[in-house]
Amino acid sequence: MFKPEFLNSIIKAYDVRGLVDSQVTPDFTFALGGAFAKFLQEEREPGCVVIGEDMRPSSPALASAFADGVTSQGLDVIRIGLASTDMLYFASGKLNMPGAMFTASHNPAAYNGIKLCKSAAQPIGQESGLLRIKDLLTTGIPISNFSVGKSTDQNLLDDYVEFLLSLFPEIELAKRRLKVVIDAGNGMAGYTAPAVMKRLNVEVIPMYFELDGNFPNHEANPIEPKNLVDLQKRVKNEGADLGLAFDGDADRCFLVDENSDLVNPSALTSLIAVRELKRKPGSTIIYNLISSKAVPEVVAENGGKSLRSRVGHSYIKKMMAQSGAIFGGEHSGHFYFADFWRADSGMLAALFALTSLASTKKSLSSLLKEFNRYSASGEINSVVTDIPATLKAIIDKYGVDHEIDELDGITVTGLKYWFNVRASNTEPLLRLNVEGNTTAIMEATRDAVLAIITAKR
Repeated sequence: MFKPEFLNSIIKAYDVRGLVDSQVTPDFTFALGGAFAKFLQEEREPGCVVIGEDMRPSSPALASAFADGVTSQGLDVIRIGLASTDMLYFASGKLNMPGAMFTASHNPAAYNGIKLCKSAAQPIGQESGLLRIKDLLTTGIPISNFSVGKSTDQNLLDDYVEFLLSLFPEIELAKRRLKVVIDAGNGMAGYTAPAVMKRLNVEVIPMYFELDGNFPNHEANPIEPKNLVDLQKRVKNEGADLGLAFDGDADRCFLVDENSDLVNPSALTSLIAVRELKRKPGSTIIYNLISSKAVPEVVAENGGKSLRSRVGHSYIKKMMAQSGAIFGGEHSGHFYFADFWRADSGMLAALFALTSLASTKKSLSSLLKEFNRYSASGEINSVVTDIPATLKAIIDKYGVDHEIDELDGITVTGLKYWFNVRASNTEPLLRLNVEGNTTAIMEATRDAVLAIITAKR
């Protein structure tokens, strides 16, 4: 049994994550495996769990302990070994089994964690299972009356590659040979990218493909601009058509264009949306509320319907299931596909970009120009001691003559700008995103809101 305060510190909104030496230990993951198995039995899920792991030194032992916990409750396990998170989702979808992925994504080497899903890659978040699993860990897992389950190994890398490529016409991938720089950040893209790219008409210039959970070159977190500097320099020096950067578990992908400029993730969302709407006219596209307002504009211009979501994969996946949406994009670099069990895949997003570029003579910057309509601040994080008071101060300032909604934090919309301020799920932070019709309008709005946040620290 574990104390609630301990579990609250490591069971987050969408996954489990903590320090390897003191929090996410083999003893803990054994118990978590047992609790997960009991939860699955309550949910009448299939009696086998597929387990993947990233390249962190701690992952094999933690995954093995978790597998023992699952089998101790009578369920079987299939170990797929090294995997990206989207490869685990593929396994869960293909095998129609619940899954567990051992990764701490972009967190430093001292951390590890577990992402859980039900069969067919259905997300498990706080409301959809983590709270029940936390209860089981608090009260203790009853001794099972079932015989111990069995564990088998299965390599699904080739099946994963075949499935991704099956979603694209072969002729499109061969029209134009592209030079691509890929920064794997010593993460799992160093395992999956070679298997995918060798099947394409691309010249790959690899960066940091060596699997190393100590991240010797830079953090595997491409949402931070400092971690893209090496890629930008290499794209420029090599005269490449584009650069791809993946996070540690390769479920997120960020792009750098031929000028070594960072590609706005909302522009990639728009690009993918247009391609998907050509394939399935009139379909629904989901975007999260910190995406550019260009996204719903582009969707409407291409005959589609758009839905606005809270930030977070469990919300988008749920909305996709309810609405029948064919695609969803988040400004954080997560992209979700109905044809991929509504799961997110950095590699699939990369393939959309490569396919689109290969089918034209345009440069990437030219291809995306029509989608870059406004000026964005990027996400700005501020440490705040009294978050409710700060949000109230912002509402008091803007509430009289602006449209305000509270879908996720507060979003304030003016005639020529909008901004969103929302609290972090895990830290005492407020996250600010601003977009304006011009850079001057964006900067003035950004500075005005930051002044309120700073005054309330």
